[in-house]
Amino acid sequence: MVKKIGVSLLAVCLSVFFSLPAFAGGHGEKKPMKKGILLAAFGSSIPEAQIAFENIEKKVKTAFPDVPVRWGYTSHIIRHKLAKQGKYLDSVEVALAKMMDDEFTHVAVQSLHTIAGEEFHDVRRNAHAFGNMAGGFRKIFVGYPLLGTDGDLKRVTDAMIKNIPKDRKKGDAVVLMGHGSPHPSNAFYAAMMYYLQRKDPNIFVGTVEGAPGIDEIKDMLASKKIKKTYLLPFMSVAGDHARNDMAGDEADSWKSILTKAGIACVPVLKGTAEYDDIVNIWVDHLKIVMSHFK
Repeated sequence: MVKKIGVSLLAVCLSVFFSLPAFAGGHGEKKPMKKGILLAAFGSSIPEAQIAFENIEKKVKTAFPDVPVRWGYTSHIIRHKLAKQGKYLDSVEVALAKMMDDEFTHVAVQSLHTIAGEEFHDVRRNAHAFGNMAGGFRKIFVGYPLLGTDGDLKRVTDAMIKNIPKDRKKGDAVVLMGHGSPHPSNAFYAAMMYYLQRKDPNIFVGTVEGAPGIDEIKDMLASKKIKKTYLLPFMSVAGDHARNDMAGDEADSWKSILTKAGIACVPVLKGTAEYDDIVNIWVDHLKIVMSHFK
């Protein structure tokens, strides 16, 4: 199934992605250039998941030691949960407004999403607005998410295979849980599975809120008579989805569904942003954006 649809889906999602411009230009005010970086993530209220964001920030600051780095969380629910804990995180829009007040002239907004889904395009649309408003930034770009190009698919394939638990035995499967999206770019998950299965036919990619879902993944595992699988989040952080929807004890978690089907599960609570070779891809996308600020 994956081999039949992988290439065509990749072609569709790439064409959708590249039909959209990546640049928003502001006004030619002659202020001294002041560059800034805004890291845009869905966010997480799980304390253990913060290690992933810390790893990203460390890598970004190493690559751009003289450029201020700020954060924006796209999830209102996450920001609300954190506020109840006394931790206040800005939305992307509030973070950009503050950067305008602080007289940044050139801003690189780096998406930390996995695919160019609805939230990514919301970030791009709103960043474009900040570039066009009176007194806006002279230049503002939004960097690709993790999976933005065919080359990204190849690099992520190699990185994920490299980071599979070493105690996995021949015949064991690996199931990656992505978030999923109603946006056409959801096809990147099927394309990702296609690329992975070309190198390892027992690696599968499913989604919580898109396709393929857990029922389809379960059928694929059953057709290969898989008896054991490792469950890994294919999200930047091992947050609520990873800890509950993937590895939780509730009847509708992926672990419970697969266990009931006779497949032993070994959850690995580690987000993709905890792997340096994955974070390097986001950083390389940011480098492309920053190269326009001369």
